[in-house]
Amino acid sequence: MSIYTVKPNKFIGEVAEKLKEYPSIQPPEGSEYWKTAYFKEIAPVDHENFWYVRAASILRKVRKFGPIGVNKLRKHYGGRYRDKQGKSKSARGSGKIIRLILQQLEEADLLIQKEKEGRLCTPEGVSFLERTAYEILRIKNK
Repeated sequence: MSIYTVKPNKFIGEVAEKLKEYPSIQPPEGSEYWKTAYFKEIAPVDHENFWYVRAASILRKVRKFGPIGVNKLRKHYGGRYRDKQGKSKSARGSGKIIRLILQQLEEADLLIQKEKEGRLCTPEGVSFLERTAYEILRIKNK
């Protein structure tokens, strides 16, 4: 069983619930007012769960695409920016949110930073994700 056999939405939701148990993964003070990108108009509406859902999503992306850095993740979480008139432009997501979550995941020993390459999942992080995927598939097949 792997992270590739489970639907991403369900998988990220389950991982987010499990990440709440880690004491090192906490939303910083005032983060409920942060926008996720400069082109967004408001902060996330579900601000209680947002930090954990984004952390789960980042953990999954690092496992899938790693080694990966903040800049590449900013592109993944970016979107379409349309200023006044004309064509839309692509814009990047917030680097601070991504950087803080990566640091918290490193503190929880789920990620490790390789010099000049980016972040990778540790064996603990890989087993955490694989275990969660297995549990989801086991419940689905019952």
